[in-house]
Amino acid sequence: MEKVKKIFNNIEEFFVVILLLIMTVVVFWQVVCRFVLKASLPWSEELSRYILVWVTFLGASIGVKRGAHIGVEAFLMLLPKQARKLVNYLISAVCVIFCFIVFKESLSIIEMQIANAQVSPAMQIPMWWAYLAIPVGMVLMSIRFIQVSLKLKSEGEV
Repeated sequence: MEKVKKIFNNIEEFFVVILLLIMTVVVFWQVVCRFVLKASLPWSEELSRYILVWVTFLGASIGVKRGAHIGVEAFLMLLPKQARKLVNYLISAVCVIFCFIVFKESLSIIEMQIANAQVSPAMQIPMWWAYLAIPVGMVLMSIRFIQVSLKLKSEGEV
């Protein structure tokens, strides 16, 4: 059970590291091809762009988990402890609601892309694969917001 928990707690980091490694290799190879071999790879920019989108949404979840997103902590410290507790719950609730709305809207975009069979120009992969980063990221962010709230509650800070 402890191993499963460790894997789940670090799943985003694992995928971000793998994706950044792939992106680095692809971009490096594109530079070598362009400037040394005098030939360009038509798919490298597109792949790098889609990887960057995935890394962004997975990284947002990591940011939630680590508390790295922008916040106004000085304002919270001015509030009494009970008010701080209420504000932290409210912030988490609003963030989860926001993630749910973005999740729901992104699913409709993906459904439209699947129905239209839209593919990427260079690699000819279904575009919904690139856009799938949005709902996946929103689900992971929601889970992380809930985890942060529960952690603060158990520590007595919320």
